[in-house]
This record gives sequence, C-alpha cells and structure tokens, in this order.
Amino acid sequence: MSQSAYYLGIDVGTGSVRAGLVKHDGTLVATSTEDTITWRDPQDHRIFEQSTNNIWAGMCKCIKACLQEAKVSPSEVKGIGFDATCSLAVSDMNGEPVVVTKGDQLGQNGDRNIILWADHRAEKEAELINSTGSVVLDYVGGTMSLEMEIPKTLWLKRNMKPELFKRCQFFDLPDFLTYRATGYNRRSCCSVACKCSYVPTKNGWQPDFFQKIGLGEFVENNFEQLGSEEVLTAGMPIGNGLSKQAAEEMGLLEGTPVGSGVIDAYAGWLGTVAARYKVNGKLSDEVPSLDESRHRLAAVAGTSTCHIVQSPEGVFVNGVWGPYKDVVFPGWWMNEGGQSSTGQLIDFMITTHPAYPRLKELAEQQKTNIHEVLQNELEKLRAEEKVENLTELTKDLHFYPDLHGNRSPLADPRMRGSIVGLTLDSNLGDLARKFNVTLEAIALQTRHIVDQMNDKGHSIRSIYMSGGQAKNAMLMQLFANTCNMPVVLPQSSGAAVVLGAAMLGRFAAEAQRKNLGKEQRGQALWEIMVEMTPPGTMVQPAASPKEKKLLEAKYKIFLEQIDIQRRWRREMEEAAR
Repeated sequence: MSQSAYYLGIDVGTGSVRAGLVKHDGTLVATSTEDTITWRDPQDHRIFEQSTNNIWAGMCKCIKACLQEAKVSPSEVKGIGFDATCSLAVSDMNGEPVVVTKGDQLGQNGDRNIILWADHRAEKEAELINSTGSVVLDYVGGTMSLEMEIPKTLWLKRNMKPELFKRCQFFDLPDFLTYRATGYNRRSCCSVACKCSYVPTKNGWQPDFFQKIGLGEFVENNFEQLGSEEVLTAGMPIGNGLSKQAAEEMGLLEGTPVGSGVIDAYAGWLGTVAARYKVNGKLSDEVPSLDESRHRLAAVAGTSTCHIVQSPEGVFVNGVWGPYKDVVFPGWWMNEGGQSSTGQLIDFMITTHPAYPRLKELAEQQKTNIHEVLQNELEKLRAEEKVENLTELTKDLHFYPDLHGNRSPLADPRMRGSIVGLTLDSNLGDLARKFNVTLEAIALQTRHIVDQMNDKGHSIRSIYMSGGQAKNAMLMQLFANTCNMPVVLPQSSGAAVVLGAAMLGRFAAEAQRKNLGKEQRGQALWEIMVEMTPPGTMVQPAASPKEKKLLEAKYKIFLEQIDIQRRWRREMEEAAR
C-alpha cells in the first residue's frame, strides 16, 4: 500500500457535520466542521427538523477544506465512510427531499426532510407500537422509544395524504448519505436493526408487525420504501463507489469506495475499543484480540451518553436496546444502553444555580474554566472540613439525575430528578457540592447500567470513553472508582467518532480490493481498528477503603431512590383517581 493513502470519515452530529482526513495508520491530518440548521416549532417544543441538502452542502465544504489543508489530491483518497445521528430522512423515489413539517407542505418536495432523533412528536405512535407485544420489542429492551424511526414514519402516515406517503422512501440518516453518495439504495444492518425494527435473526422485516400498526402498504410493496435489498454489515462497499454527481460535489474521484455507514455512537465504538493503552505513561504490551472486544464497553459521552458493548451471543437486557446481530461485525451481537442527559445535566445544574454569575466572574479573573474553579472550591472545602475525599464531603447530599426521563436500564420516560439534603445556602460552596453530586450521580447510573448488563450475561471489565466528558478528569476517576474497573481515555476525545467513520472507508477499499469472504470480514475490520486507533490512557480505580465504603452506601441509596420515586408516583396516581 503506497504511503499516499488517505481515508475520509464523515460524522454528522446533532448540530454540525465534520470531515476528517486520516492516514492509513490512523493519524488525523485534517478536520473541518460546518454547523447545520435545526428548525424548531415555537408552538410545539417536541419538534426538531433538519435538511439533507443543508447537511450535504456543509459536508462537501468540509471535504474540500480537508484536502486543501492537507494538500492531498483527490486520487490519494482511497475510501470514504459515514456516520450520522439516528434521524429519519425522507425522500421521494428519485432521492429528492420530501417535507416532514406538519401543515400544507407535508409530503411535498422541499428542504425540511429530516425528523431529528430528538424530535418527540410520535408519542402516541410509540404507545401503539408498545401495545402490540410484537417480537420486534424483544430487540429494543422491551420498549420502543419514540425517538426511533418507525414511530416517526407512522406519524407521517397518519398526517400525510396517502398519495404523497406512498411515493416516499424512509431512511435512517447514515443510509441516506450513502445512497446520495453512490446512487445505490443499500441499507446498513446498523441503521435498520437498531432503529427501524428489522430483526436480522428473524428474516429481517416483520410483516405481521407492520400490518398490525397500520403500515401494511410496506408489506404489499415488499418493503421497497424501507429498503428491500440484502442489508450490509459496517463498511461493506456500496455499489460502484461515489457516483459522478457526488464526486463532483465533493471534489473527489468517481468510483472512490464508499463503506456502508453506522449510527454515530457506533462510530465512537469503532474508534475507541481496539485501543492499546498506557499505564503511567508506558504502553502496555497487550495487542487486543477481537474476542477481547466483548470485555470493553464504549461510552460515547457528550450531551447524552451511549453505552455500547459487543458479544458473541445475543444478551437480552431489560431497558437496554438490542441485542442486534451483524450491525458491525458479522456474527456478533451488540447492546446499546444510554443516559438521556449527562453533559447537558452538568451544564443545567451549574447554570441554573444562583452562584453561577460569581463562578463565571472567578473563572475570568483566574483565566481558567468554570470546572477548574469548582474543583478548587471543592478541594478547599474538603481541607476545611478535614475529610479524606469528596464523596465524604457530600455524603449527606443525594442526587437522582433523571431530569429528562430514564433511557437505561429502566426505560421509563416518566422518571424525574430529585435531591435530598438541601440547606439554606446559595453560595459558591453550595454550587460546588451540587456539581460534585451531579458527577457522582452520573457515575452511579453508569454503574447501574454496567451491573444490569453484566447480570444478564455480558462480561464488561473496562470502559472506553469518547466525547467531551472524557476531558473531565474528576468524572473519569469517579467512573473508575464507582464501577470498580479501569477507564481508558482516548488520545483525542473529539476525534474518535470521525476516526471510526474513516475506518469504514478503509475497510470498504480493502474489502473491494481483496474481495473478502464473509468469514474473513470480521477479522479484517478488527485489524484495521487495532492499526488505526491511537493508544489511550488508562485510569485505574483508586478509591481508598473508606471511599469504597461510602460509594457502596451511595449506590444503595441511589437504587432506593428509584423504588421510592416509583412508589410515590403510584400513591399519587391512586390518590388523584
């Protein structure tokens, strides 16, 4: 392989699109980011919409910027991979965007053709789906989220003119991007199994389910509107690579291999779990095997957090999505847990406190960030109160963090936050204590998810982080101490997802060149991951015996808070009858 081989990773997040140009060995040589537009409805807080045209234009701009910055010619780009949010993209049968906004334009051709993952309009449709008892529910932890694609598609069916609905195609966003890039409508197992009610082990689409919920036309047209061809595992080459039109728009060569895409959190898994790691600055000798991947949980942690783990057999965990077979590796299964609000929760708890203006003022004076000021304040309080650790400092303050409902492992959107131990204190010290218990609650909930996964048959022994929270050293040590397992931090917290997408581009190029058989594909993809993932840094559990005891007591109280909240909810519902 010549040294001038580069691969492009395209990562479409909630608010921006990013391109990363990566060398054969995983070195990131250039990145570029463009913001994307999200439309809201001032009359309906549940609505979030985007545009594939807007995303595509931003992506093309990013690709050209990367090539220019790195001085790389289009002929040196050997493959391209995509990841995106699990949002619903709608087009007509020619690939032209179809409006998803309620009102007169619904179903007509027009820009606003994406219902974003965070859009919650399909609540009634999700309730109907969850009342069916269908086998598809077994593969989403027992309860389908209103954020998935079939509730949203059903909402469109109920609100769109029938003649307009039947001319639509419905895509999870990663699959739309590969379709637009190649002109070939080949769906990824990751998108259809994780978000579109496709069950790989039960012959794929479930006709009974679609008829029961009112989407019988999909069955009649052989699922042409959802994708009727055989689905592809991650990175498999699509069609003849980039189409002439897409290549011209991107500034690349026609025929450049395009890998089957994945949802963004799964790209984070690809970009982290094969890492070797440094302990005290020294690189470990161990080169991980594919089998080792089942012991490594990937936590992709930004606004919210996704927890993804792979296993050789299907493991059913209540309140955890999956198990999904073949979504990344042929023959392997994956589960996905999640916390709806983590980074967002930390920001909320800080910015809504009366001492927040004072905190900002101090950060500006000290020329540092607000988290640093809070950590210094906590350290000062710990010394003043002569306690051994921060868990002891806040031992009488108990925070339950589900302000935005619970995704895993309870799958209960009605859960709410609570705090016990409040005092008549609104100064910086109180904010610092609440900051500490917020981090603590996120760590305790991570343990709850890991414990549930392991109780049902997983064997998670370490956590591999990516996303913005990986930069929060205090939180990472809390994860290690609370879950009592090592946490591995990526070399660059922001690069893991785009790197995972680029790996799919390299795999597509090699799978095409070597004509890999099904049994060779898994090992080949794993070897690419090992070669391209930069070494991470391991954070070992470091709690003293006393802190361990305090964290165990905190965890017991955390679980009791769930039971108490549910009991109180029942009691109030009975009283209100």
